[in-house]
This record gives sequence, structure tokens and C-alpha cells, in this order.
Amino acid sequence: MKKITLILTICLFTCWSYAQDTCASALPITAGLHVVAAVNGTDIPSPICADNGVIAGTNGKGEWYTYTPTQNYTVTISTNISQNNPLVDTRFHVYTGTCGNLTCYAGDDDSGANYSSVDVFNVIAGTTYIIAFDNRWSSNGFTFQLSEGPFVPTTPQRITYTTQNIATINSTYNLCVVDMNGDRKDDIAGVSANNLRIHYQGTGGTFTNTDFPITGTSNMPSWSLAAGDYNKDGYNDLILGGGSAVTFWKSNSTGTAYANETFSQYVFCQRTNFVDLNNDGNLDAFSCHDVDPNVYFMNNGSGLLTFYQSGITPGATTMGIHPEGGNYGSIFVDYDNDGDQDLFIAKCRGGAGTAKFNELHKNNGNGTFADVSVVANLYDPVQTWSSAWADYDNDGDFDIVVGASSTADGNHKYMRNNGDSTFTDITSGSGWDTNTSTSIEHVAHDFDNDGFVDVLGGGNKIMFNLGNGTFAPANYSGIAVGGIGDLNDDGFLDFLNGSTVRYAVPNTNNWVKVSLQGIASNSYGIGARVEIYGAFGKQIREIHSGDGFKYMSSLNAHFGIGAATAITQIIIRWPSGTIDTINNPTINTRVNVVEGSTLAVGTFANSEFSIYPNPAKNVLNIKSNDSITMKNAFVYDLNGKLILSSSIVNDSINVDSLSTGSYILILKDNNEKEYTQKFLKE
Repeated sequence: MKKITLILTICLFTCWSYAQDTCASALPITAGLHVVAAVNGTDIPSPICADNGVIAGTNGKGEWYTYTPTQNYTVTISTNISQNNPLVDTRFHVYTGTCGNLTCYAGDDDSGANYSSVDVFNVIAGTTYIIAFDNRWSSNGFTFQLSEGPFVPTTPQRITYTTQNIATINSTYNLCVVDMNGDRKDDIAGVSANNLRIHYQGTGGTFTNTDFPITGTSNMPSWSLAAGDYNKDGYNDLILGGGSAVTFWKSNSTGTAYANETFSQYVFCQRTNFVDLNNDGNLDAFSCHDVDPNVYFMNNGSGLLTFYQSGITPGATTMGIHPEGGNYGSIFVDYDNDGDQDLFIAKCRGGAGTAKFNELHKNNGNGTFADVSVVANLYDPVQTWSSAWADYDNDGDFDIVVGASSTADGNHKYMRNNGDSTFTDITSGSGWDTNTSTSIEHVAHDFDNDGFVDVLGGGNKIMFNLGNGTFAPANYSGIAVGGIGDLNDDGFLDFLNGSTVRYAVPNTNNWVKVSLQGIASNSYGIGARVEIYGAFGKQIREIHSGDGFKYMSSLNAHFGIGAATAITQIIIRWPSGTIDTINNPTINTRVNVVEGSTLAVGTFANSEFSIYPNPAKNVLNIKSNDSITMKNAFVYDLNGKLILSSSIVNDSINVDSLSTGSYILILKDNNEKEYTQKFLKE
């Protein structure tokens, strides 16, 4: 079939063209309407720009165009126009560069009605932009419009980036930036069939890579990946979320090999997370299910997991049981400041008659969850795959940006936490009401280290938090959500996009990052809250395994403090209930905290128990209140190594074999509840 291209701004009649099937022969266009008879050109190469390139499946055939503006404009490309009746499911990509060396600049998949495409972006006079529509969803013909509007400058970039392509980062799924060898520096974990390739971070951002063969059949993480040490050996394990089942890759006790465990139950995974659901100090796992109620895996304390499906498996709690699924973006966060992890689920496939309303599930503190979506004012049908939670106003509780993946059911929503377990919509005038870029990925980090948390989503831009309740965009060529962490240990957050590392160029802002080593809690402190205090006021972070939709980012807590030159205090509130306090820490460095290591030393008493003498020489005595019977004792050194485990006999344990120094004592009662205290050995 011949292709017909109508260019209203050039031709007064219909122009015939056969030149847009390849990048090399892309058709030059200007502003106006352009008809695509069918999408059947050459394959679209990587990178994929629409929705940050994380749509599953093949790239698709393409139809190619070039556009070179004569002056600076703010441009709109849209297939959501009256000429398309009915609307067609389209996807397009906008590149800079040259054929064979393309760089993502803009693009869109489903921002218009009925999965049509719309994107708004700035262009510079004399620069050639390459536009490609693909047939990922449909090969049918359609019309698109390119409109030129007055140039609206975006916020100046507050941080800049350099890029480095690392050829050895060539796994099928390069999704994970997290510490993999226990040194608390962020590494890169890449997943391929039967192979885990880890790039370990060395000095100055150098990397050495090691391959770990994985036997058996594993389900690949085509939808998401999360990391956490669920067998509590000091090394992070992985959960791979694919389209048919859940796979775990578990380390051995030395981090020198990994074993595969794939569960047989059908799960159309979306976001996956590690989280301690019952607060027993051991990580459990969670997976959104796209077409059925969500699933989770309970840890027996020895790294053995049991499958549960919400509301179906006997004894299962309910966390998203909508009969038609639509569960896409899960994140565990303590929204009500009661010390345990609650769950928010971003729901896909909204719209009249088929609406999937976002869900907030409150952790009741006893292993069960309650749906409080309506009462919290978070029950809405925004078409979303992910949400970005952070204390955007630095008032001590977590707010939320519900990131739109399509404008079919509303745009982004910015919701302020009122401090009483409810939220108020403050989108109007915040900058989120005018942000037309959509994405399936939205993540919250302080990218410029100014002390206010920003958001990275779609449109090749960062929405910078201005600290006054508003956000402003700054554009970056080709930037997209990926694994995020400090990949050269300089205190500024970097991005992994495929095999490319985008290194932040440090500005003058100061910072601190906090790495955690759990004892009674899980190894990396997932679910812990970290607070910092200073002349700037207060900032909070939580340690999350799995945010956004697809990727896994650092388990270190990262803070920018702007021009401030001191932090007066860091407080860590561990999932176990232990609270560590560090006074006057050094800034512009990583602070490593072992759970319980900063507890006061001396005769200790509280409502549950007391220990004496402290310091101890031969025997440490334990006195419990009448309602508690202590059963076992575990003694760790300040590096988190288990030194001694013992049954409690006659309310005491023998510590004669310990060397002189400071230790952390974990007591476990008959109900398996744990208590923590620090003591000295003479």
C-alpha cells in the first residue's frame, strides 16, 4: 500500500511521499497536520523514549520524520485530535543526534484519550529533531499534529550530569543499584537468564564485575526487581517480577554464589517489594498482581518463604483484592507515623465503568492491614503506575505525588499529609497541575542536595521542589528513571539508564548519607526511619525496597542540606523499636550505623526488663517484669557479627568468654518478640 503524507504548512495539495520508512530517509516536516497511512517501516532501535523505554515487548516498526525549528518554540506533538475518529493507540519517540547514534529527547505512549499520544517539549532553533512513530500497539494509519507555541523557558538546571557508557553493563535487565557485598557502597546488579552480573563499586567510582551462574529456570524481571537480605546473611538477595511467576535469587552465607527459587503459582507481577510485614526482624516479600488479588511471601526466620494470596489463601490478610486486578505500583511507607509500614497501591486502568481506584492500606500492627483509602482521601481513579512519597514540606510526615501514566483519567495529584492520617489535594498552583508529561515511573529524591525532595518522572525532566509548596521543571536531554544511587561515592545521586551511568556533577550543597546494619531488624534496615536535625529544621527518609514501578535503588538514606554547614543530630528509628542517636555527625560523608550501637551504656531499666551489672565481667543478669519470660539471648559485636547465642538460665547468661568491649544484646521472649540493649564487657 502506498503511503500518503499531507503537510498543510508546505503543500496546498496532498503531497505523496515514500521516504519515512527509515531513519536515514526521514521526511522533513514543519508545523501542521501529517497523515501516516500505515506504520510498517524499519525497526525502531534503542533507546526507546516513550514512557522512559520501560514498556515491555519489542520496539516495533517505525515511521520517521525530521523537524528543524527556525526559532525556539514550545512544541506539542499529538494524535489526540479530531482528525482521528476513532482515536488510534499510538506511540512516538523524539531523538536528537544522528541515525545510528540517537539520544532520547521526548516522546509519549498513552497521555491522550483512548491511548493516543501527546507530549509537550522545548526545541532550539536550528537543531534537528528526529521523530519516530512505531507499531508497538497498532499498525493502523492516523494523523498527527505538530504545533509550535511561544517558547516557555524551563527552570534552570540545578544539577548537571555527565554520561559514561560502560560496555560490560550488558545484562538483559540492568535495573538494580544497591550494595551487593556488604560495604554499603552502591553496586550494579544485572540479570540475564541463568546469570547475575554484579559490578562492584571500588574507589572513585571504578567498577569490577563478577558473574554468578544461576542454575534452573528463573522468571526474568520483565516488570520489576527489588533487593533485600531476606535470609539475613549480610548480602542482598533479589526478587524478580515477571509476567507469569515470582523468582527469588538468594545468596549463600559468603555472597559467593546465588540459588534460584521460582514459585509455581501464577502471578502477573508488577511492582515487587521486600518488607517486614509482621515486624519479626525478617524480610517478607510482596508482589502486585495485575489480574488477580495481590500476593506476598512470609519468611519463617530461616529464609524459607511461604506463598499467600490476599483474601484467598487461608489466613491471608487483605492487601488489594479487587477482582479485576489493576495493581501496579506498590510502595510501603509509614504515612501515619505509628512506626510500622503501611501500603499504597497505584492502580492502572481507570475510567468510567472499569475504574481501579488507588488503595491505601493501614498496617494494624498485628500482621493485618485495613483499607483506609476513602477516609484518607486517596481513593481516586488517576491512571497511574507509580507514586512518589516523601516529606516534601519537611514537616515530619510523608506526602504523596500520584504520578499520572496517562491523562485519560486525570492528571498528576499532589497530596499533602495533614498529620491526622488524612490528605488534602494541593495540586492547584503547585506546578503539578501544569506538568503535561506522563510516565509509568515517578520517584522521589533530593537530586540537587538543597534539602527539599524532588521528583523524577517523564518528559526528560526533573520536577525540582522549590521549598514553598511548588515544583518547577528542568529539562535534561535523554534523562529517564532507572536505578538510582551514589555510584562514585561523592554524595550526589547518579542514574543507571541501560548501560549508561549518568553521574551528577557536584554543586556546592552539603550532604550526608546514612547506611544501616540491622541486628534485631533486617540487615539493611528496610522500613527504618532516618531523621536529621539542624539549623535547617528537620528532614526524614525511610528505607524502601522498591519504589517507582520497575527499578531498585539504593538502600542508603540520602540527605542534602544545602548551604548548612552542620547537622546537630541523626536519629534512626528501627523497625524493632530500637532508637539510635548520633550527635554532631560529620557532614559530606557516609555515616554507618549498627542497630543499637549508640544506645547509652549503664544500668538499664524500662517497663519490660533490666540488665545488671553493666559493665559485666562473668555473668549478665536479666530481670523481666511479671508479664514477660525471656527465652533466648543473642550477643553481637558492633560490626553486626553474632558472637554468642544462649538460652537464658536462671535469668542470666555467661559472658565470660567475651573479649573486653561494647556489645549489643538481643533478648527474645516466649512470644518471639525481641528487645535490644547495649552493654560493656570488662
